[in-house]
Amino acid sequence: MVAGVLGGVAALGGAAFFGVLPRLLERRLNGVTEARLPPVEPDARRLHESLTVVDLHSDALLWHRDLLRRVDRGHVDLPRLEAGNVALQVFSSVTKTPKGQNFDENAADTDRITLLSVAQLRPPRTWTSLLQRSLHHAACLESAAARSGGRLALVRTAEDLEQLLVARASGRRVTGALFSVEGLHNLQGRLESLDLLEAAGMRIAGLTHFFDNEVAGSMHGLAKTGLTAFGREVLTELERRRIVVDVAHASHTTVSEVLSAATRPVVSSHGGVQATCEVNRNLTDEEIRGVAATGGIVGIGYWEAAVGAPTPAAVVDALEHVMAVGGVGAAALGSDYDGAVTVGWDTSEVSQVTAELLRRGHAEPDIAAVMGGNAVRVLRETLPPA
Repeated sequence: MVAGVLGGVAALGGAAFFGVLPRLLERRLNGVTEARLPPVEPDARRLHESLTVVDLHSDALLWHRDLLRRVDRGHVDLPRLEAGNVALQVFSSVTKTPKGQNFDENAADTDRITLLSVAQLRPPRTWTSLLQRSLHHAACLESAAARSGGRLALVRTAEDLEQLLVARASGRRVTGALFSVEGLHNLQGRLESLDLLEAAGMRIAGLTHFFDNEVAGSMHGLAKTGLTAFGREVLTELERRRIVVDVAHASHTTVSEVLSAATRPVVSSHGGVQATCEVNRNLTDEEIRGVAATGGIVGIGYWEAAVGAPTPAAVVDALEHVMAVGGVGAAALGSDYDGAVTVGWDTSEVSQVTAELLRRGHAEPDIAAVMGGNAVRVLRETLPPA
């Protein structure tokens, strides 16, 4: 009898660990404030519904839930993307985060994602391999697209992008999904790992995350150095393979070295600017101008450390600064949804940004560029042909 009771307790404990705790963690980390949002006026709503909206960064793949179902936690799933008229969502693979994560200084010798992978019952190969975590995330995205009945379409080539745009222009309800990675520590120091990631659909590659890695120094690492010798090889390979280089989270030295060497557009997929929010992960004016000079774009996030406050006004303050420093063509959206951030709205209400831009008197062609046109241009220039 005692053994039976102990077995029952263990089963209940296992159910809580594997079933409940990951959901509670996601609900706690990916919040939406209860502040009342300003109304979206009819003219702003009509304009928003006509736009091609692109978001450069979401970490939804980190959380083990079905992207095709609307849930009551987090920020992104297909029904909410459709409600927000999002044409293309970039889904990033987060594979490692340090204990005690902060914006100033993190070592690379700890990892919180391992326990999350176990708790979410991810395949055992993902428990010990950062590369396998990314490959699993890519497979989850591919599976969602395959099960979506055509509502979610993978974008891996320039032709895929054009087909998506044509389909949406004809009135089809379809949302594009592009796979990226956040930090090339998932290469595990091996250049040939790019073969597997490229084949899995990686088309945007963030060089670093919250710690220095074998490729480059992070803004939040210990040394905060620039590109390593291996990193320079990786940069050359990424450009050759037409994979977009992403400098979000990179150290100032890394950003400078990437911008000096780049021959294709560079992006900063998600973050803010120092001028409106003085947090070290945000870009200086010199870096904004450097990204713009490559033909690239700066994706502005929606959370406090990116823009100062999770409000439409704060987001547009940052977007306007990018437009003033780098030109209208340099500004874009990079929400960081589901990335352990608290925001003012989920993706179903991204029309808040359109409305604030219109409220401030920006011309409709400029709004269209910022909300997604600039991102489409960069992807057209960089994605490989079919």
